[in-house]
Amino acid sequence: MSQFNPSKLHVNYMPPATSYEPVAGRKYTLTHSDKTGDLFLNIGSKYDLNTINKKNRDEVLANWMFRQGQYLLMGKVYVTGGEFNEQLSKIRFTIFQKELPLALTAIIYGDRKFYSYHPYLLDAPIYIQFESSLPEFHRLIYCGTPRWYLLTA
Repeated sequence: MSQFNPSKLHVNYMPPATSYEPVAGRKYTLTHSDKTGDLFLNIGSKYDLNTINKKNRDEVLANWMFRQGQYLLMGKVYVTGGEFNEQLSKIRFTIFQKELPLALTAIIYGDRKFYSYHPYLLDAPIYIQFESSLPEFHRLIYCGTPRWYLLTA
């Protein structure tokens, strides 16, 4: 896993989102630059689809939702819809698994002020859906809580 460097993280709030609202429906779009290693986090009430590289599809998307009496952070990464062969899909799946802690640290750290307004979310579960047309890579994975990632940032 790559080391998280806060100076490489660039955060942008897309109105009407602020550092304290909304909770339900709050969406995160995390992208990066392969050249510089910079991470770009957009926080809003919609995903920032304009920042997604439609060829590489290596973004991490996440949003807060209320399910069965509790909030959870539900994320997703795109492995393949059939355009990548099985070997390349396996490589993509492995890279996402390896880099997911860094990505989640960036998302949680980048929105850390949000947790001072909503500390009850620090222990909310985080799940990431690996989206794939190949069943072996289509998985829902539990990834801890925001507190875990703030402690390691």
